[in-house]
Amino acid sequence: MAMDSLLAEVSRLHFPRPPATPTQIAAFEARVGWNLDADLRAFYLRCDGCTLFETLPDAKYRVLPLDEIQRARRAIRGSDEEEDGEASHYTLVDMQDTNFVLLDVAAAKNGRYPLLDAFHETYPDEAPRIASSFAEFLEKALRSGNRSFWLSSGPLEE
Repeated sequence: MAMDSLLAEVSRLHFPRPPATPTQIAAFEARVGWNLDADLRAFYLRCDGCTLFETLPDAKYRVLPLDEIQRARRAIRGSDEEEDGEASHYTLVDMQDTNFVLLDVAAAKNGRYPLLDAFHETYPDEAPRIASSFAEFLEKALRSGNRSFWLSSGPLEE
């Protein structure tokens, strides 16, 4: 599904925050030292974060606003030391259970960053890839019925 359609669905059926401005995006990119890929740029220009299916505090999927994205090792381990996780792993989605979905900004393929599952008890030793892009992740999340689609054995909604 095209990113525009996914973003329209988020805006129509879920809980988006107001859009980020180009100035906010530029400040974010300067702070973290990497640029948003096309999927993420389109998302943040449409909404600076969102929750899917439910509002806080009940939301499971919380796509972070730009000012809350940080190195995963800092968010999960409270440290910025190399042994606590890759410098290229950044939080993107707070699953509201001390677990995160991460971006790996050093592993872009076809101009898109892959997304990883970060279970707080096994990170950084384990961080399996769960989507090849934010668009793929968002589409699967929207069809998940509010389940962690990469952990669910049941079929996704159509």
